Amino acid sequence: MTENTDNKKASKRPHWLLLAAFCALILAAGAAYWRYAEAHESTDDASIETHVIPISSKVPGQIQSVKAADNQHVEKGDLLLEIDARDYQVKLEQAKAEFSAAKAEAQRAAADYARAIQLFKRDDLSRQAYEKAMSDADVLGAKALLAEKKVSAAELDLSYTRITAPETGKITKKNAEPRAYVQVGQPLMAIVTDEVWVIANFKETQLTRMRIGQQVGVKVDAFPGRTLKAHIDSIQSGTGGRFSLLPAENATGNFVKVVQRVPVKIVFDEPLDGMMLVPGMSVEPTVHLK
Repeated sequence: MTENTDNKKASKRPHWLLLAAFCALILAAGAAYWRYAEAHESTDDASIETHVIPISSKVPGQIQSVKAADNQHVEKGDLLLEIDARDYQVKLEQAKAEFSAAKAEAQRAAADYARAIQLFKRDDLSRQAYEKAMSDADVLGAKALLAEKKVSAAELDLSYTRITAPETGKITKKNAEPRAYVQVGQPLMAIVTDEVWVIANFKETQLTRMRIGQQVGVKVDAFPGRTLKAHIDSIQSGTGGRFSLLPAENATGNFVKVVQRVPVKIVFDEPLDGMMLVPGMSVEPTVHLK
């Protein structure tokens, strides 16, 4: 009887040992997770951002040719489209002709005024005639200056018929076709620049130990299994809700406390060659607080 009891106790002992080991493993994992959570802050409310530059015309006219295609990569200064420049070329030639005539009149008036000065000094010219010569020289000189400005304006308008890329990037939202008539300010396309960064909306309770320059690991949903090196570039001076179109008004007596989120700009530290990161992509940054 005693031998059977000892055998049962011996058979139960390994189960207790396994249970104790399992509990110890759970405690160790919990402690490791707590230490990790103490040294890191992460959020899934984050996305890729970049500069999106709208392209529009500064002068009205008919599109003569479109040199850019959807999703084409262009360099700064590349020709995107041309507007029919014939009307603006005619206006430039007209402005130049008017300037030549005004300049000749101004030179003649200036010469007459110079002679009037000499005659007035010798008392061979009345004061009235002298003052008229001076007034004519001033007026015609001003007209010549105005005509010169009109030439510059016409040259500028002519240059606006060639629309070039203001920055390097990819063409998106192209809405320009040959022979279409465009107005001033009409959206024609947009350029998404090559420079990208992350805007992460952290809870205000997560910002206690965050500092500019802290290292960040960024996981991109489109590239699973890869963590990109980055750092905190800046923290917005205000919550996202504070700069919304209709910010919350808390003085109405219906206040309900909601944890606010603050946008944090995160900049990549490694080259992103071969990775297609476009604005709006979901990412998950993890900030190393130590």
